[in-house]
Amino acid sequence: MAKLWRFHPHDAERIAHMERSAGVSPIIAQLLVARGVTDPVAARQFLDPKLNTLRDPEELPGVSLAAGRIAAAVADKRRIVIYGDYDADGVTATALLYRCLTLLGANVGYYIPSRFDEGYGLNDDALRTIAAGGAKLVVTVDCGIASVREAQTARELGLELVITDHHALGPQLPEAAALVHPQLPGHSYPFAGLCGAGVAFKLAWALCQHASGAKRVGERMKAFLLQAVGLAAIGTVADVVPLVDENRVLVTHGLNSLKQQPTPGLAALMRVCELADKPLLTSEDLAFSIGPRLNAAGRLGQALLAVELLATDSPERAQALAEYVHELNNSRGSLERSITLAASKQAKEFFDPDGDAALVLADHDWHPGVIGIVAGRLVEKFHRPVVVISLDKLGVKPGQGSARSVPGFDLHDALAACSHHLVSHGGHAAAAGLKVEESNLAAFRAEFCEHAARLIKPEGRIAELSIDAETPLASLTLNIVEQLERLAPFGNGNARPVLATTGVELAQPPKRMGDGGRHVSLTLRHHGVTARAVAFGQGEWADEMAALDGPISVAYRPVVNHFRGRRSVDLHLVDWKPARAAVAVS
Repeated sequence: MAKLWRFHPHDAERIAHMERSAGVSPIIAQLLVARGVTDPVAARQFLDPKLNTLRDPEELPGVSLAAGRIAAAVADKRRIVIYGDYDADGVTATALLYRCLTLLGANVGYYIPSRFDEGYGLNDDALRTIAAGGAKLVVTVDCGIASVREAQTARELGLELVITDHHALGPQLPEAAALVHPQLPGHSYPFAGLCGAGVAFKLAWALCQHASGAKRVGERMKAFLLQAVGLAAIGTVADVVPLVDENRVLVTHGLNSLKQQPTPGLAALMRVCELADKPLLTSEDLAFSIGPRLNAAGRLGQALLAVELLATDSPERAQALAEYVHELNNSRGSLERSITLAASKQAKEFFDPDGDAALVLADHDWHPGVIGIVAGRLVEKFHRPVVVISLDKLGVKPGQGSARSVPGFDLHDALAACSHHLVSHGGHAAAAGLKVEESNLAAFRAEFCEHAARLIKPEGRIAELSIDAETPLASLTLNIVEQLERLAPFGNGNARPVLATTGVELAQPPKRMGDGGRHVSLTLRHHGVTARAVAFGQGEWADEMAALDGPISVAYRPVVNHFRGRRSVDLHLVDWKPARAAVAVS
């Protein structure tokens, strides 16, 4: 669907001040101002995030108490089980804390619930299994802050429980030996954006300090923590938390750690991802190569193998696991493409773009492990809240659904409003899950779409694309684009700059590329200057562009392409319009 292009206002006075006071180039000054960084000191910190600016772990609410409880269990040789989640944030957090406790000599294991049989978070049956196995202390990572009933079960089983999490707090907190969370009531930790792996890193750091009896840790523990920053970086990028404040520090230095001192598992995974020979890793490498492979294991019911991959010190085992996880990701990709195609076809049959404010799609042949990705793809395509449901083929179990939203529409509230049609639901404003009996599907679909129609006005159903600046292709020199990399790492809260150029010609017909022609390769010409562009996942654009007679306007992210020792500028196309179409609003 057509997007509304919104150009960021050009504040010449503020940009000039930033250029002079922070000592940066005009383009960097403009992009910093567009990101709300207007103080020269903040600008320098943004462009050069120091590892020593991470807050001491004892400042994180609950960390000191949790570290003391865990250290006591280590000293007493009590069995400790780390209870994680099956997504990339959860498995990196689990592996990080497992490696830490192993280093400290703990009797430690880990447990990851099944996505399909147990679902997210603590559950009573899992706690009973863990207790029966001789565990005395359970430490959650990336889950547990809403597990009020399960915390009571743990207490009844004689399990000491330490909860570390970052998700939204509920009306009641669980009763546990310690709670670690950036937003615990009664505390004022200044950054709420840590992910589960970030919280686990702070706890591991505190445990190393406790074992050292000092703020400065020994060389072995220092080496571990520098390596652990890499695991925290993967979880941070994969969980799409804002890449600002401490997260920016963790990812910047985590990328260096992954390149210089990866764990055996991550070294093997980077080899199969063809990242091992890259001169520099980027946050996009984590987002589009490493993170999806770890997530694929959980989506296909193999999250334990992802943890083992990150935890093992055996190069041989690491290589075998990396290759297996890589194949799982290939399978996940095939499933995702097949279901996205089927769901898009279903949407075209039943969706009215002028009247419908939401989409609820369902089928018996859709794998529940990838429907969340499919929902996200459809949100990008239709700019509507989307619910995708995998129905039970035998009609015995409830259908499992994943929902993704658009800005301004709270999925948690919407599902709560329709909860009388659902078996269960959970999540937050942007992403959620649900279970629904097939017999209630039609009623749920109608009420959910009615709720969306009341809240999302017609003008809110048009996707917006934020554009940093308009520029001629001639200005995109290698030097300028390399300057843009100073703003990295890119991700949520600090997107890679999007630029636009109008009046562009196609120097040659667009070419489809990739499996099934999913991508488009273009050669653009503007005032005698040519540039190579790629549109990932937009294969249908090739025919649309080829049929157009006349120039176009393009919006893109400029990147530096490293190939066989050579560097060049590539444009990653994010949108386009016929040149005669209106493109500019501010």
